[in-house]
Order: sequence, then structure tokens, then C-alpha cells
Amino acid sequence: MTAGRNLPPSVVIREVGPRDGFQNEPETIATADKVALIERLAGTGLKRIEVTSFVRADVIPQLADAAAVLGAVDVPPGVARSVLIPNARGLDDALKLRERFEEVGVFLSASEAHNRRNVNRTVDASLSELAGVIARARDTGLRVEAVIATSFGCPYEGVVERARVLAIARRLADAGAQEIAFGDTTGMANPVQVHEHFEQAAAALGDDVQLTAHFHNTRGQGLANVLAALQAGCTSFESSFGELGGCPVPAGATGNIASEDLVSMLHEMGIATGIDLDALVAAARAVRELLGRPLGSHTLVAGPVDWEPGG
Repeated sequence: MTAGRNLPPSVVIREVGPRDGFQNEPETIATADKVALIERLAGTGLKRIEVTSFVRADVIPQLADAAAVLGAVDVPPGVARSVLIPNARGLDDALKLRERFEEVGVFLSASEAHNRRNVNRTVDASLSELAGVIARARDTGLRVEAVIATSFGCPYEGVVERARVLAIARRLADAGAQEIAFGDTTGMANPVQVHEHFEQAAAALGDDVQLTAHFHNTRGQGLANVLAALQAGCTSFESSFGELGGCPVPAGATGNIASEDLVSMLHEMGIATGIDLDALVAAARAVRELLGRPLGSHTLVAGPVDWEPGG
């Protein structure tokens, strides 16, 4: 079976669980366990993995071992390791291990209220600093992704005007970001909104900028939003094994869409990912056992579909 009309034949998935997922756990995961899980994910066929973030240990103690994780993890050739960078100081720390990663992510929020609560800055101040971070990262040969949180709605301000989001994206692209990820940080997006957004983003940013979708499953619409993004031409997605993660700022925000749920749906639709779903489910099972609690992933509970699409 091949992908249907108006759907891409293949997509790329970046696994963000080792950063976005682990940082939201109430207890710190041992460094050796993180490394083992990342290496397990790297053996599933995933080609992009966000392994950690160089943030202040007093703010996110779960990621205090960023340098140790990055220094220890061993991935196969062709697997890009990504590090999330909050500011210039974070980039300084990461570049001490420059040979250990290939991609860097920077981030800010589209809404003023969320950006202030998340990084204690105005959006304009964040953009000004990140322009310098992006330029320095590009100078070292790193690929740069810029993530815009609350792209589809803010828990404090409500609707965020699309023109504002796209203007922020344009500034980040002009600063040198090769990829722009639009984050549904608290699961407020709906499929109609998502389809319109990615159509307009593609028109506004052009073919030289990779567009990526980052959905959360707070209200159960994560995979429906994936389909809407696919139909609008998006071919790059971020997800987290086991449905780990979520925004630590507003109450009630739950995890990212589960990587295994995403891959299962795409494969059943005839869309290639290059990922071994059984191996990915096994990795999600391993993190569930490590955490000792149920996770939100549906495929982890039900298992992959055991028939070929179209059969």
C-alpha cells in the first residue's frame, strides 16, 4: 500500500523523549539508564534524537547530567544527535562537547505570557539573543532548528494570532535557522487550524526552510493533527516514546504524541519512516518498566497491528 492522494510517501521523525520526556519526570533518571535508553532508540531506525539540553540545573535538575549523557551516548553512523539550547550560556556549555552532536535546537514561545513564565523574557528579547546563538551554532557547522512554543494557542493568552507566529518564524529563518518547528505546547490545536497553519507557513517561509510539527496529546487530538499537517504537506514531526513529556509551566498539560503511536499510524497508512516499530515499542516498554508506572501510549498497550495495510 502506498500513501493516499495528498499524503507524502515518507516522513522524518525526531525523537524528543530523552529531553522533553525525561525533564518532566518527578524523579531523576540515572545517567546510565538515560544513555542505555537513548542507545536503544538509536537502534530502532530513528535518524534524529534529541538527547539532552544544557539548562540550569537548579531549574531543571533532571537534565543536570547533560554533559555526562552527551559524552557517553554511542549511536550508529547516520543518527543525528540534537541538543536543546536555551541561551548563549547553554551554547557555550554544549560547544565544549561539539564533536558529540550534529544538531542544535533553540526555542521561545509565540505568546508573551508563556515566554515570560518559561524563560523570564519578552519574545523580542528572546529573538535578539537567539539570533546570536543561531549564528554561532551555524558557524561551527551545526544544523539549527528553532522551536516556537504555543504556536497554536496559549494557556494564559488564548488564541495566538497566526500572523504573529509566522513573523517570529520569519525572523528565526532570517537569522539562519534551517528548520522551524511549530509546537502545540499544551494541546490546544485542532486539525482545521493545523492544516491552515502549515499551508500558510509553507507559503510564507518558502522551500528553503524545513517545517516540523510538534504536537501534544492533552485533549486527544494529537494524531488527528498529524494527519492535518500531512495533508498540508508537512513531512517532519517530533514525538516522544511512551508519550512522555509535556510542558512544565501550565497545569494540566500532558505528554507529546507517542512515537510508537505516530509510527504505527503512518505505517498503516503506507507512509514510510525507516523505523522498526517493534523495536520502538520495546524501547517504550523499557522506559515504562524503568519508571514503574503506566504510560499514555496506545500502541504500547495494544501492540502493533499485525496485518499489512490493504490486505
